Amino acid sequence: MTLTDAQVRNVKAEDKTRRLFDGGGLYLEVAPSGGKWWRFKYRFPGQGKIQEKRLSLGTYPGVGLKEARAKRDEMRRQIAQGIDPANLRRSTRGSGALAGSFEAVARLWHRNNSTDWAPSHSTRLIRRLEAHVFPYLGNRPVGDITAPDLMNVLERIKNSGHTETARRIQTICGQVFRYAVQKGFAEYDPSSALKGCLGKTTAKNMATITEPAEVGRLLQAIDEYPGTQVVRCALQLAPLFFVRSGELRNARWDEFDLVNREWKIPVERMKMRQDEKRARQGQVGHIVPLATQAVKILEEELRPLTGRCALVFPGLRSRDRAISDATLTNALRRMGYTGDEMTIHGLRHMASTLLHGLGFQSLVIERQLAHKDRNRIRGVYNQADYLEERRRMMQSWADYLGQLKAGKAEKVVPINRLAG
Repeated sequence: MTLTDAQVRNVKAEDKTRRLFDGGGLYLEVAPSGGKWWRFKYRFPGQGKIQEKRLSLGTYPGVGLKEARAKRDEMRRQIAQGIDPANLRRSTRGSGALAGSFEAVARLWHRNNSTDWAPSHSTRLIRRLEAHVFPYLGNRPVGDITAPDLMNVLERIKNSGHTETARRIQTICGQVFRYAVQKGFAEYDPSSALKGCLGKTTAKNMATITEPAEVGRLLQAIDEYPGTQVVRCALQLAPLFFVRSGELRNARWDEFDLVNREWKIPVERMKMRQDEKRARQGQVGHIVPLATQAVKILEEELRPLTGRCALVFPGLRSRDRAISDATLTNALRRMGYTGDEMTIHGLRHMASTLLHGLGFQSLVIERQLAHKDRNRIRGVYNQADYLEERRRMMQSWADYLGQLKAGKAEKVVPINRLAG
């Protein structure tokens, strides 16, 4: 049975990819994201046998049912004449044929660069294109797309209430267009004319993730981070320690006691008033109990690399200077997390939220966050308060993060029995 315009227009996405056949090798492929692609399946002799091949005919609604059938019929005529449509497409690449469409070029750009990305980021990126761009610009020759064409797509996303997603799409499309220029598919990047078109970014403090399943995916993305091992280890340790960025980045090996599983941060590097720092010069400002997982990263992953340096996380250009806050932030962005989704400081808020939800005492959590005690008298004497409770909490926290990373968020139960 052949398709109708109404069927194509109204078909809904499901958990798995759907295929609706029209006949003659033409079918509509509906992705779980909602994107709709026209495909043509055919057989052609090659390498001593008949091979089954598939070609994209564009995306719906950019290519309607009538146009998709016309493309199918043309390809069937080519096959009847002994011409392989796939070979013909390759031979006309860059001359305005579908091989030079935005979708084709974008997928080529994605394929050629994905080896440098974390798998989770690679998947997230192509899904954004499939959901928001390919249905409207996918079948257009990439060199014919103008700034107003792209603006229409961005405004559609922004008007649906997803301004930050629109900004991400603008950035991704700009990368695709610049790739197209480099490869000769286009003469200019239309996204460059749209700088500032979506308005100024509104800064949000402590953007973070607190939904357990999403936290698990964040931890998986960190493990897959394709950058340097020092930066990856810093990202892995950041949620285990949940200290401030400067305290983490400037950590020194002589502050760590891996036998007794403690990190003693000197008062000089703590966030407090200058007069208080001067009064307590040379003292330990904060103790971070080290979970087994943290000791393993420090001992097995970092010490062989930086153990001869004073700094645990030295930069690439100088072993005497720590990695910068921008380095960690850029790593999150490279993993696909925007400033509205996750920040390094947001890891502290993430830990606080989830630890409270797991039932740990607020005073224990606040002490581990190194928040100043509002009771001045009590604050003078609480430098080691709840240390044993904090040891148990930090190990339980590391175990909990390991469960989330393994995708077992739904199996975790509150651990308030350890809160006392």
